[in-house]
Amino acid sequence: MLDWLNTHIAYWHWLVLGLLLITAEIFVSGFVLFWFGLAALIMGALLIVVPMPITLQLLLWAGASIALLIGWLKYIRPQWKDRTTSGMAAEALAGQVGLVLESNVGRNRGKLKFPAPILGEEEWLFICTDEVAIGDRVRVTDISGNSLIVTRV
Repeated sequence: MLDWLNTHIAYWHWLVLGLLLITAEIFVSGFVLFWFGLAALIMGALLIVVPMPITLQLLLWAGASIALLIGWLKYIRPQWKDRTTSGMAAEALAGQVGLVLESNVGRNRGKLKFPAPILGEEEWLFICTDEVAIGDRVRVTDISGNSLIVTRV
């Protein structure tokens, strides 16, 4: 009944499992399988140096997996901040300040540039009821299609 406890797992089994789990992360969101895969790779490397029974291997793998996952969620992930506003809603764009590249004098449209990309672009067309000159700073109030609605700062 407990014959599986006598099963011998070689180091390369852990290495293959680790690579499979890390590869599976491509198809699953959440960045969780990666840590289980990394723990399996660590287990494979450890098994090359120190032979041990399967129960100890499984306990060490589970412990390393949980420790790596908690470390990711608590310490590493909060430090990674997106430096763009890519993928953010229009409400998040409100308040962004840009520099006018093309004036809207004689028309209500111009072009502005942000210091960091917003939704993947640094330069945007804008609509402004006030006339703004090149070099003026403007603040985003809303979005209309592919153009930003702005006011002078």
